[in-house]
Amino acid sequence: MRNGKSNSEFRATVLSSSEGHVLLVGLTMALGYLIWLGMELLLSPEDFQGLLGMTATEVVFGRVACMAFGYSLGLGHLPVILLCMAVETILVFIFYPLFVFIWRQLLVIQWLKRLSDRTRKAAESKKGWVQRYGIAGLFFFVWLPFWMTGPVVGCMIGYLLGLRVWVNITTVLIGTYAAIVGWAFFLHHVHSELAAYSSYTILILTVLLIAVIAVGLIRFVIRRRTTDGHE
Repeated sequence: MRNGKSNSEFRATVLSSSEGHVLLVGLTMALGYLIWLGMELLLSPEDFQGLLGMTATEVVFGRVACMAFGYSLGLGHLPVILLCMAVETILVFIFYPLFVFIWRQLLVIQWLKRLSDRTRKAAESKKGWVQRYGIAGLFFFVWLPFWMTGPVVGCMIGYLLGLRVWVNITTVLIGTYAAIVGWAFFLHHVHSELAAYSSYTILILTVLLIAVIAVGLIRFVIRRRTTDGHE
Protein backbone atom coordinates (compact mmCIF):
# COMPACT_ATOMS: atom_id res chain seq x y z
CA MET A 1 0.00 0.00 0.00
CA ARG A 2 1.19 3.50 -0.75
CA ASN A 3 -0.45 6.87 -0.42
CA GLY A 4 -1.63 8.85 -3.44
CA LYS A 5 -0.78 12.23 -1.88
CA SER A 6 0.17 12.20 1.79
CA ASN A 7 -0.78 10.55 5.03
CA SER A 8 -1.77 13.87 6.60
CA GLU A 9 -4.00 14.85 3.68
CA PHE A 10 -5.69 11.45 3.68
CA ARG A 11 -6.33 11.61 7.44
CA ALA A 12 -7.71 15.13 7.09
CA THR A 13 -10.03 13.97 4.30
CA VAL A 14 -11.29 11.01 6.32
CA LEU A 15 -12.05 13.25 9.29
CA SER A 16 -13.63 16.12 7.35
CA SER A 17 -15.37 14.64 4.30
CA SER A 18 -18.73 12.89 4.08
CA GLU A 19 -17.03 9.89 2.48
CA GLY A 20 -14.60 9.74 5.39
CA HIS A 21 -17.47 9.73 7.86
CA VAL A 22 -19.09 6.90 5.88
CA LEU A 23 -15.84 4.93 6.05
CA LEU A 24 -15.54 5.40 9.81
CA VAL A 25 -19.12 4.23 10.28
CA GLY A 26 -18.44 1.23 8.05
CA LEU A 27 -15.30 0.24 9.96
CA THR A 28 -17.18 0.57 13.25
CA MET A 29 -19.97 -1.64 11.89
CA ALA A 30 -17.45 -4.20 10.65
CA LEU A 31 -15.77 -4.28 14.07
CA GLY A 32 -19.13 -4.78 15.74
CA TYR A 33 -19.97 -7.57 13.31
CA LEU A 34 -16.67 -9.34 14.01
CA ILE A 35 -17.24 -9.02 17.76
CA TRP A 36 -20.68 -10.58 17.31
CA LEU A 37 -19.17 -13.48 15.33
CA GLY A 38 -16.57 -13.92 18.05
CA MET A 39 -19.29 -14.13 20.69
CA GLU A 40 -21.12 -16.73 18.59
CA LEU A 41 -17.89 -18.74 18.40
CA LEU A 42 -17.62 -18.79 22.17
CA LEU A 43 -21.30 -19.38 22.92
CA SER A 44 -22.37 -21.60 20.03
CA PRO A 45 -19.59 -22.96 17.79
CA GLU A 46 -22.05 -24.82 15.53
CA ASP A 47 -24.06 -21.67 14.85
CA PHE A 48 -20.81 -19.78 14.30
CA GLN A 49 -19.77 -22.12 11.48
CA GLY A 50 -23.04 -21.54 9.65
CA LEU A 51 -22.93 -17.77 10.15
CA LEU A 52 -19.30 -17.59 9.03
CA GLY A 53 -20.13 -19.67 5.97
CA MET A 54 -23.04 -17.38 5.11
CA THR A 55 -20.87 -14.30 5.58
CA ALA A 56 -18.12 -15.64 3.31
CA THR A 57 -20.70 -16.73 0.72
CA GLU A 58 -22.30 -13.27 0.75
CA VAL A 59 -18.97 -11.50 0.27
CA VAL A 60 -17.69 -13.81 -2.49
CA PHE A 61 -20.82 -14.99 -4.32
CA GLY A 62 -23.54 -12.52 -3.41
CA ARG A 63 -26.87 -12.44 -1.65
CA VAL A 64 -28.67 -15.17 -3.59
CA ALA A 65 -26.08 -17.84 -2.82
CA CYS A 66 -25.83 -16.64 0.79
CA MET A 67 -29.58 -16.77 1.36
CA ALA A 68 -29.94 -20.15 -0.31
CA PHE A 69 -27.14 -21.43 1.91
CA GLY A 70 -28.85 -20.01 4.98
CA TYR A 71 -32.15 -21.70 4.17
CA SER A 72 -30.32 -24.96 3.51
CA LEU A 73 -29.11 -24.74 7.13
CA GLY A 74 -32.70 -24.57 8.30
CA LEU A 75 -32.63 -20.89 9.26
CA GLY A 76 -35.76 -18.76 9.08
CA HIS A 77 -36.44 -15.49 7.32
CA LEU A 78 -35.27 -13.13 10.06
CA PRO A 79 -31.66 -14.33 10.59
CA VAL A 80 -31.10 -14.80 6.84
CA ILE A 81 -32.47 -11.38 5.93
CA LEU A 82 -30.71 -9.54 8.76
CA LEU A 83 -27.33 -11.14 8.03
CA CYS A 84 -27.53 -10.27 4.34
CA MET A 85 -28.60 -6.71 5.12
CA ALA A 86 -25.78 -6.30 7.65
CA VAL A 87 -23.03 -7.61 5.37
CA GLU A 88 -24.14 -5.66 2.29
CA THR A 89 -24.47 -2.48 4.36
CA ILE A 90 -20.95 -2.91 5.70
CA LEU A 91 -19.59 -3.53 2.19
CA VAL A 92 -21.23 -0.34 0.91
CA PHE A 93 -20.00 1.76 3.85
CA ILE A 94 -16.42 0.54 3.41
CA PHE A 95 -15.87 0.08 -0.33
CA TYR A 96 -17.79 3.13 -1.56
CA PRO A 97 -15.62 5.71 0.25
CA LEU A 98 -12.44 3.74 -0.50
CA PHE A 99 -13.25 3.79 -4.22
CA VAL A 100 -13.94 7.53 -4.05
CA PHE A 101 -10.60 8.14 -2.33
CA ILE A 102 -8.84 6.06 -4.99
CA TRP A 103 -10.50 8.03 -7.79
CA ARG A 104 -9.43 11.28 -6.13
CA GLN A 105 -5.87 9.88 -5.87
CA LEU A 106 -5.86 10.26 -2.11
CA LEU A 107 -5.25 6.55 -1.63
CA VAL A 108 -3.55 3.86 -3.68
CA ILE A 109 -3.98 0.16 -2.94
CA GLN A 110 -3.01 -1.71 -6.08
CA TRP A 111 -5.40 -4.67 -5.89
CA LEU A 112 -8.25 -2.43 -4.76
CA LYS A 113 -7.48 0.07 -7.51
CA ARG A 114 -7.89 -2.67 -10.12
CA LEU A 115 -11.22 -3.61 -8.58
CA SER A 116 -12.15 0.07 -8.42
CA ASP A 117 -11.35 0.55 -12.10
CA ARG A 118 -13.54 -2.41 -13.09
CA THR A 119 -16.35 -1.19 -10.88
CA ARG A 120 -16.11 2.29 -12.34
CA LYS A 121 -16.27 0.94 -15.89
CA ALA A 122 -19.36 -1.06 -14.99
CA ALA A 123 -20.91 2.02 -13.37
CA GLU A 124 -20.11 4.26 -16.34
CA SER A 125 -21.59 1.75 -18.79
CA LYS A 126 -24.92 1.80 -16.92
CA LYS A 127 -24.91 5.45 -15.89
CA GLY A 128 -27.04 6.66 -18.81
CA TRP A 129 -30.01 4.42 -18.02
CA VAL A 130 -30.02 5.41 -14.35
CA GLN A 131 -29.54 9.10 -15.15
CA ARG A 132 -32.70 9.08 -17.26
CA TYR A 133 -34.86 8.22 -14.24
CA GLY A 134 -32.86 9.85 -11.44
CA ILE A 135 -33.16 8.52 -7.91
CA ALA A 136 -35.95 6.13 -8.93
CA GLY A 137 -33.66 4.74 -11.62
CA LEU A 138 -30.90 4.18 -9.08
CA PHE A 139 -33.34 2.37 -6.77
CA PHE A 140 -34.53 0.02 -9.51
CA PHE A 141 -30.98 -0.53 -10.76
CA VAL A 142 -29.99 -1.89 -7.36
CA TRP A 143 -33.27 -3.76 -6.88
CA LEU A 144 -33.27 -5.57 -10.24
CA PRO A 145 -31.65 -9.05 -10.07
CA PHE A 146 -29.18 -8.64 -12.94
CA TRP A 147 -25.42 -9.03 -13.18
CA MET A 148 -23.34 -6.13 -11.86
CA THR A 149 -26.36 -4.30 -10.41
CA GLY A 150 -25.32 -4.60 -6.78
CA PRO A 151 -25.17 -1.85 -4.15
CA VAL A 152 -21.48 -0.99 -4.57
CA VAL A 153 -21.87 -0.41 -8.32
CA GLY A 154 -25.09 1.48 -7.55
CA CYS A 155 -23.21 3.80 -5.21
CA MET A 156 -20.60 4.40 -7.87
CA ILE A 157 -23.31 5.42 -10.33
CA GLY A 158 -24.83 7.75 -7.76
CA TYR A 159 -21.40 9.29 -7.22
CA LEU A 160 -20.88 9.77 -10.96
CA LEU A 161 -24.31 11.43 -11.16
CA GLY A 162 -23.31 13.87 -8.43
CA LEU A 163 -25.81 12.73 -5.80
CA ARG A 164 -25.15 13.82 -2.26
CA VAL A 165 -23.44 11.08 -0.27
CA TRP A 166 -26.25 10.26 2.14
CA VAL A 167 -28.96 10.54 -0.54
CA ASN A 168 -26.92 8.15 -2.66
CA ILE A 169 -26.31 5.63 0.12
CA THR A 170 -29.87 5.78 1.44
CA THR A 171 -31.35 5.17 -2.01
CA VAL A 172 -28.97 2.30 -2.70
CA LEU A 173 -29.55 0.63 0.66
CA ILE A 174 -33.35 0.88 0.41
CA GLY A 175 -33.17 -0.77 -3.02
CA THR A 176 -30.80 -3.39 -1.61
CA TYR A 177 -33.06 -4.20 1.34
CA ALA A 178 -36.10 -4.46 -0.95
CA ALA A 179 -34.19 -6.88 -3.17
CA ILE A 180 -33.10 -8.98 -0.19
CA VAL A 181 -36.66 -9.28 1.14
CA GLY A 182 -37.94 -10.23 -2.31
CA TRP A 183 -35.29 -12.90 -2.73
CA ALA A 184 -35.97 -14.16 0.80
CA PHE A 185 -39.59 -15.02 0.11
CA PHE A 186 -38.78 -16.50 -3.30
CA LEU A 187 -35.93 -18.69 -2.06
CA HIS A 188 -37.83 -19.76 1.05
CA HIS A 189 -40.73 -20.85 -1.17
CA VAL A 190 -38.32 -22.81 -3.39
CA HIS A 191 -36.74 -24.36 -0.30
CA SER A 192 -40.15 -25.43 1.04
CA GLU A 193 -41.11 -27.00 -2.28
CA LEU A 194 -37.84 -28.87 -2.70
CA ALA A 195 -37.73 -30.02 0.92
CA ALA A 196 -40.87 -32.06 0.22
CA TYR A 197 -38.79 -34.29 -2.08
CA SER A 198 -35.58 -34.62 -0.08
CA SER A 199 -33.75 -32.79 2.69
CA TYR A 200 -30.63 -32.84 0.51
CA THR A 201 -32.27 -31.29 -2.55
CA ILE A 202 -31.91 -27.69 -1.39
CA LEU A 203 -28.27 -28.31 -0.39
CA ILE A 204 -27.51 -29.72 -3.84
CA LEU A 205 -29.29 -26.75 -5.44
CA THR A 206 -27.26 -24.33 -3.31
CA VAL A 207 -23.99 -25.97 -4.33
CA LEU A 208 -25.01 -25.80 -8.00
CA LEU A 209 -26.02 -22.17 -7.61
CA ILE A 210 -22.67 -21.26 -6.06
CA ALA A 211 -20.88 -23.16 -8.84
CA VAL A 212 -22.81 -21.24 -11.52
CA ILE A 213 -22.04 -17.89 -9.86
CA ALA A 214 -18.37 -18.87 -9.47
CA VAL A 215 -18.14 -19.72 -13.17
CA GLY A 216 -19.78 -16.39 -13.98
CA LEU A 217 -17.30 -14.52 -11.81
CA ILE A 218 -14.35 -16.31 -13.40
CA ARG A 219 -15.62 -15.58 -16.90
CA PHE A 220 -16.21 -11.94 -15.97
CA VAL A 221 -12.68 -11.54 -14.61
CA ILE A 222 -11.14 -13.23 -17.67
CA ARG A 223 -13.19 -11.06 -20.02
CA ARG A 224 -12.20 -7.92 -18.16
CA ARG A 225 -8.52 -8.85 -18.22
CA THR A 226 -8.72 -9.59 -21.92
CA THR A 227 -10.44 -6.26 -22.56
CA ASP A 228 -7.89 -4.39 -20.44
CA GLY A 229 -5.08 -6.11 -22.33
CA HIS A 230 -6.40 -4.84 -25.67
CA GLU A 231 -6.76 -1.26 -24.48
